[in-house]
Amino acid sequence: MRPGIKYMLMSTLWFALMNLCVKMMPGIPVQVVLLFRCLITLTFSGWAIYRMGVSPWGNNKSVLLLRGLFGTAGLTAYFMTLQHIPLASAVTLQYLSPVFTVLFARLLLGERLKWLQLLFFAISFAGVVVVKGTDHRIALPLLALGICSALFSGLAYNMIRKARKTEHPNVVVFYFPLVALPLISVWCLYDWKTPTGIEWLWLLGTGVSTQFAQMAMTRAFMAEQVASVAGLQYLGLVYSFLIGWIGFGEWFSGWTFAGMFLVVAGVLANIFYADWQRRNRRLMMRQRPKYQVKPQEEKGKA
Repeated sequence: MRPGIKYMLMSTLWFALMNLCVKMMPGIPVQVVLLFRCLITLTFSGWAIYRMGVSPWGNNKSVLLLRGLFGTAGLTAYFMTLQHIPLASAVTLQYLSPVFTVLFARLLLGERLKWLQLLFFAISFAGVVVVKGTDHRIALPLLALGICSALFSGLAYNMIRKARKTEHPNVVVFYFPLVALPLISVWCLYDWKTPTGIEWLWLLGTGVSTQFAQMAMTRAFMAEQVASVAGLQYLGLVYSFLIGWIGFGEWFSGWTFAGMFLVVAGVLANIFYADWQRRNRRLMMRQRPKYQVKPQEEKGKA
């Protein structure tokens, strides 16, 4: 298994745990959850950077700042949907992000996109539409919020990809709380609620799981082309459905299962197609002659 795929699979598992922790705190305002999440991430990332002797400020500061801003906007919208609609539905809306990720990669990074990959993402997108269409508990404002979460996440992922050649993964992760913390702190001044009891444990779980998820996702996007690994995020939809079903008694119709099947089918097709392309390119490189005699050299020998 390629490193990028392995890291993205790890990321989806950690994000599923984060979803569970956030869902367990319906009474805590989003900005409070984000504040503690940023504090934990800032501590972990800062400690890792200090141990490695890496400069925390990075090289391409504009890209890192944009990564932080886009990530803050996307995560804020996502946490809001997690707290107000069924878990699998919130995750389904946020998992439109791979579609935005690949489209922005074509526009911002110039990465090639084959028409078959568009077809595979269309299949996954159709699955998302089916899942959403069968859940009438989603109000229009929350639907728009979920789509905005996916859009900003797609932009953030492309900034990660753009920073891969100049920045250390820990610095990329470090910039998210560095940008988000001042913004979230001001927000908390206007609406604060102190957690109590087990809510502290869920806050800790949110921060720790998100830290590991972000590290794994950052390494995935730095190791592979965006189109090759972005679709793997869709697999988290299956985890979210199981958590919602077992932990919160959330159930869906047969159409929902059909939509999930389309999502996973599109993801797997994209992965196999990307692997097939990669193998073909390597085979062509091995078969290409290493040295060709130029016409001038042939005349000299004659």
